[in-house]
Amino acid sequence: MNRSKAEASDRSKEAGADFLQLDTADAPPGGLTDWLARRLREAVADGRLPAGSRLPASRVLAAELGVSRGVVTDAYRRLAEEGQVAGRGRGGTVVVAAVAASSSVVRGEEPGADRPRPAPALFLDDPAPEVFDRLRAAPARIDLTPGVPDLAAFPRTAWLRAERAVLDGLAAADLGYGDVRGTPALRRAVAHWLARNRGIRADPDEVLIVAGTAQALALLGRALGRAGVGEVAVEDPGSLGARQHLAHWLAATPPVPVDAEGIRVDALRATGAPAVLLTPAHQYPTGVVLGGDRRRALLRWAAEGGLVIEDDYDAEHRYDRPPVPALRAALPEQVCYAGSVSKLLAPALRTGWLLVPARLRDAVLDAKRFADLGNPVLPQLVLARLMESGELDRHLRLLRRRHRRRRDAMIAAIRTHLPGATVHGAAAGLHLMLTLPEEPGRTDTEWAAAALAEGVKVQPLSWHARLPYPPGLVLGYAAGSTAEITEGVAVLGRLVRRSS
Repeated sequence: MNRSKAEASDRSKEAGADFLQLDTADAPPGGLTDWLARRLREAVADGRLPAGSRLPASRVLAAELGVSRGVVTDAYRRLAEEGQVAGRGRGGTVVVAAVAASSSVVRGEEPGADRPRPAPALFLDDPAPEVFDRLRAAPARIDLTPGVPDLAAFPRTAWLRAERAVLDGLAAADLGYGDVRGTPALRRAVAHWLARNRGIRADPDEVLIVAGTAQALALLGRALGRAGVGEVAVEDPGSLGARQHLAHWLAATPPVPVDAEGIRVDALRATGAPAVLLTPAHQYPTGVVLGGDRRRALLRWAAEGGLVIEDDYDAEHRYDRPPVPALRAALPEQVCYAGSVSKLLAPALRTGWLLVPARLRDAVLDAKRFADLGNPVLPQLVLARLMESGELDRHLRLLRRRHRRRRDAMIAAIRTHLPGATVHGAAAGLHLMLTLPEEPGRTDTEWAAAALAEGVKVQPLSWHARLPYPPGLVLGYAAGSTAEITEGVAVLGRLVRRSS
């Protein structure tokens, strides 16, 4: 062998790609194509190459690996024939489907109905903190989990228009680190929004921009813990997610029962807790509104030194009842107020706001500073423009019409397919709560697991209740089409009839 051929041989032995850390030294002699195709299949199967990932151009990958281009194109062709990747012209070769695991399906009752089997530990009576991550990741044909608006209605054109306008007017200095409290433009826009829509009068300097209500609860948990507050009472039933966030930072979250008028203030007093987390405008998950007498009793409790954390998570979405003023408007120095755009635009924006009494402001601001130095600046400026221009108000009116139609479709489907169920909280919000007739030996977590096995994703009511409460389900209707809603409820109805 001459020197040039020997050098080429040595280089090929050392060739490798950063992509998937591919190293041709791992390939068996004469089996480069089989080896590369296998490595690509493994990466698709284990999630390193999720659907939508683009593979390197065959010429580029071949050069990095020191192999002929035909080796790469043949490996790509094999995956394409198996339906795992597809050519997209100038868009390259894209992953379109994961490898199906042989143990991941269960035979349905209808012919050919192979459906994903839910993880057996997903629907536990005492769910772990990561349960919502796992539920979101679980595959399903129809997703009726609560808490998401109509994401297909996101105002992309308005957002892009606002983004271009923001970038056109942005100085170079504006791309540096921003104010940890949030951009002045968004804090001002939020103050105006709250005055118009929630009856809250606040100076922009009182507004703290946060990464959604989840971060608001985390910041409050840290600040209260440092102030010596070890427990915050919570509604029962009440949001499991909110309770988990508080419990991560505090020693205790004692449950307080909720009835048709909202939280029972006498039971709140009995806990001795110095603070309480509430959803007074549309209680989660029951949907009740805090009644007038209860509201006055709660404000008396707060005026005596109690602290209210008001989670105003979806108050703007109402259909059959008048608006309910925020508690913060009545007693600002005893109420921490949290809101976000997760139910108005999209949870992906991770943008919300927090107003706290003056005595807690510095501690909460310190917690925010050491958490992340403040939210990203550019999305704040775009959102501020949408809020001040009236685009967000127009979007809210569109959402109300769409959500109302989907709510009506879900109620009609429940009447047809689940006539024994009782519907709660239909006048507002993005979800319905159902209580079901008690079935001997059948829990609502088992209902939810059976539904997921049939391709329909729901939440069991018992996740959100620690005190005794009838079994039930929490169903979101905002994010799906009316056809999906009807089909999903029909599946639930078949499950109920099958077990009776």
